[in-house]
Amino acid sequence: MGKISRIKELVDVLRNASVAYYRDNNPIMSDKQYDDLYDELELLEKETGVIYSNSPTQNVGSEVVSELDKVEHTHPMLSLAKTKSVDDLIKVYNNKNSILSLKMDGLTICLTYDNGVLTKAETRGDGHIGELVTHNAKVFDNIPLTISIKEHYEIEGEAIITCDDFEVINQSLPPDKKYKNPRNLAAGSVRQLDSGIASQRHLKFIAWKVPSEDYSMVAGLNKAKSLGFTVVPYIYFWANKYQELLMEDLRSVFEEQIKVLKNIACELGYPIDGLVLTYDDIQYGKSLGMTGHHPKHSIAYKFYEDEEITRLLDVEWSMGKTGQLTPVAIFDPVEIEGTTVNRASLHNVSIFKALHLGVGDEITVYKANAIIPQIRENLTKSDTLEVPSVCPVCGASTEIQKDNDSEVLLCMNPYCKTKLIKRLTHFVSRKCMSIDGLSEETLAKFVELGWIKNLFDVYNLTPHFPKLINMEGFGKRSVKKLQDAIENSKNVELDHFIAALSIPGIGVSQAKELTKKFKTWESFEDAGCGNFDFSQLDSFGEVANKKIHNWFGTMFQEDHIPQLVRNLNFISNEPSNNNKLSGLTFVITGSLTHFSNREALKKELESMGAKVSGSVSSKTSYLVNNDSLSNSSKNAKAHELNIPIISEEEVIQMMS
Repeated sequence: MGKISRIKELVDVLRNASVAYYRDNNPIMSDKQYDDLYDELELLEKETGVIYSNSPTQNVGSEVVSELDKVEHTHPMLSLAKTKSVDDLIKVYNNKNSILSLKMDGLTICLTYDNGVLTKAETRGDGHIGELVTHNAKVFDNIPLTISIKEHYEIEGEAIITCDDFEVINQSLPPDKKYKNPRNLAAGSVRQLDSGIASQRHLKFIAWKVPSEDYSMVAGLNKAKSLGFTVVPYIYFWANKYQELLMEDLRSVFEEQIKVLKNIACELGYPIDGLVLTYDDIQYGKSLGMTGHHPKHSIAYKFYEDEEITRLLDVEWSMGKTGQLTPVAIFDPVEIEGTTVNRASLHNVSIFKALHLGVGDEITVYKANAIIPQIRENLTKSDTLEVPSVCPVCGASTEIQKDNDSEVLLCMNPYCKTKLIKRLTHFVSRKCMSIDGLSEETLAKFVELGWIKNLFDVYNLTPHFPKLINMEGFGKRSVKKLQDAIENSKNVELDHFIAALSIPGIGVSQAKELTKKFKTWESFEDAGCGNFDFSQLDSFGEVANKKIHNWFGTMFQEDHIPQLVRNLNFISNEPSNNNKLSGLTFVITGSLTHFSNREALKKELESMGAKVSGSVSSKTSYLVNNDSLSNSSKNAKAHELNIPIISEEEVIQMMS
């Protein structure tokens, strides 16, 4: 047995002996035996330079900090590309020396040692800036407080709580304080301000990367093991070992090794959520470079997405602008991917029926693409909830209709006030007619007063403005601003107007396609009222064709569109010949000073050939935010993906 292994064994034996003697009043060895083992441990610690925080030779007291300070990493701690395909692992392997290791499910931290002493522990944070948790790292079960090398040394790994320890700890907590899984408990424990709490949680550090190592991943892990660290279990894949195998046989080899690693994790009680394949040759891996999101030397093979079990409380039916009632599941709050969620759309009647839902059912919830809360499965399937036969909003009858391959529920009342309010809210939104001052709440008030009965009535509010000035929440100034906004909206681009009409299935992109084809409102109206086959257009099918003609046969008159059009001036939205920003994708967030709103900046960017997206991804070229230091989710994502954050002034310089 090596000296490090003997140290670990002696620590466990002596700690168990202390518990038996002091807590249980039932000694398991004599004082002489205890002293001899203690002396042996102390001698080995001096010889190796390795001292663990839970060693009986140490007396690490509780340390309390007022807050977790931020710290900038010495190197990026980026996330990895992810896959659920074994074939993708094989592609990355590509007959290169590689290691397949456990992907630990805890909290990533980096430890720093100077002159052989633990000086800093920091969480991954956003990949560039983390939080200092050194006070808690000093009370982990297996982090060496000292190591035998004196030069600067950094090592990355995962803070975990084993499945067995999780069960014991969770059983001791009251029902309202219990944790959902070991990962949440580990993350919460590492970020405690009082290390006395963390010391009771049996936190462990599993090392999986030595950033300072520049030759071999395995060499770095072996060196870490010799210094007293617990390293991640892995399997080595030699270069060209399987080059003669067919793809099907190679897939079988990988699947078998995946089972081996899963069994190892189960035996050790390690919480995992996948595996990681990475090249052993570190310099080769670095030479491949990286995307804005992840390095190309590794890939994470995920077993499943982050999901939680919770209890269904109810299903609400939410009204949309076209009268479609969408089921929304309401459940006990759970934390997924760093945020707390308690609602998830069920999208349509088909999905609602397939889940066989009932109040009190246990359901599993996850985030699709780590963003949108979804229900994966109903574990109980009591099937006691029914599709409502009357609209929960207006009390009129409902009807289930087919929409492509799905069933949807529609309120059949053409005068449903909520349906009208949703339609109006969409009509005045920034991406449509852009009328500031008409919030959903204000529109609802106008509908109740009888001032607005259709879309055309938005432009018939002038007789009511004298009364509005004297109403609570309004005044001369706000009414004047509303009048100006309504007047300005009369100059509108055709695609914005078409998108504003709530034609089922016609959003912003479809409206642009229609505008390219028809150029004027008159030609589009003739096509819709006539027999034009919209399915011949790109991105349109038979269903879209039917919906457009149905709308012209119903809501076209209901919302008084012919009268409405006579109040409008359609301005040209022909693309500019200036394509200097072609190929670039921008995301805009935060407040603007030079442009009236984000939509105005978006139009300007698109006129120069750029694309504007609503969310940050690996395809984003720039995030526009005048507050580059904000803690917004878009800023955090941009930092994670190494995407430049630029100000409004910098965008203007790019456009000029």
